[in-house]
Amino acid sequence: MSDVRPLEVFLAQPRGFCAGVVRAIEIVERALEKYGPPVYVRHEIVHNKYVVESLKAKGAIFVEELSEVPPKAVTVFSAHGVARSIEEEAASRGLPVLNATCPLVTKVHNQGKRYTAKGRTLILIGHAGHPEVEGTMGQVPGPVLLVQNLDDVAALTLPSDTPVAYITQTTLSVDDTRDIIAALSKRFSDIQGPDTRDICYATQNRQSAVRAMSKLVDLILVVGANNSSNSNRLREIGTEAGIPSYLISDGSELNPDWLEGKKAVGITAGASAPEVLVDDVIEALRRIVPVSVSVLPGREENIEFVLPAELVTA
Repeated sequence: MSDVRPLEVFLAQPRGFCAGVVRAIEIVERALEKYGPPVYVRHEIVHNKYVVESLKAKGAIFVEELSEVPPKAVTVFSAHGVARSIEEEAASRGLPVLNATCPLVTKVHNQGKRYTAKGRTLILIGHAGHPEVEGTMGQVPGPVLLVQNLDDVAALTLPSDTPVAYITQTTLSVDDTRDIIAALSKRFSDIQGPDTRDICYATQNRQSAVRAMSKLVDLILVVGANNSSNSNRLREIGTEAGIPSYLISDGSELNPDWLEGKKAVGITAGASAPEVLVDDVIEALRRIVPVSVSVLPGREENIEFVLPAELVTA
């Protein structure tokens, strides 16, 4: 009988899929069932290769431009949202569209439209080039100023008494945006922003769970894709807590050297990473050392978003 003490593995709670991701994937799956393959999806439905490849196997075709979609083909917009110009292009071509934009992203779009309708200059806190940011900037009429950090706030040339408002990329948490919002509030005398309760609950919950987990472990593994903004942020939070943290797609990317001298490993997953990949990482650990697995206490999530009416069966 071995006297080797098993490696403790703690699973963050919550982790993995959020309600917006579940809805987006279900829209593609139901569209395939209802209309039959192929169904065209503009951009990765969510940022996870496993999810994308699974949907490809069922008949989804992923494209980056609507020009790649044949006439009359059923088309799905990804969870990140799209600019109005994309919606207009689809309408002009008569494409039947199913919009899988996360309802929380749509809420940000609507907040931005309300602020600009009131004559306020709109500032978006987010990452340049992220599809959600590009979609949001393309949904709001009028100029949208993008700030990514405190330097960008300092570089704004608007007079200090300009009526401004801010909105945020949903994959940023309250903690991510706190300093930037404080700098904007100090910079402008007339500023409005959404209630902090409007921030993406899933992003905040997953980040809070990693912070709590970092007090118990000496290694953190984040399951997610390299191009997933929220997954990268989870890894950064682990690193900021002083814990070696790695972002991996699945168990095949686990480096045994990372486990050298470690007693407890924390595992979480980005909002677009399915639980099957977490299980794969645990199995990869088991092939190296004995492990004991437990789930940490954390916030329960019971939110469900409704599907487009045409996909709801009676």
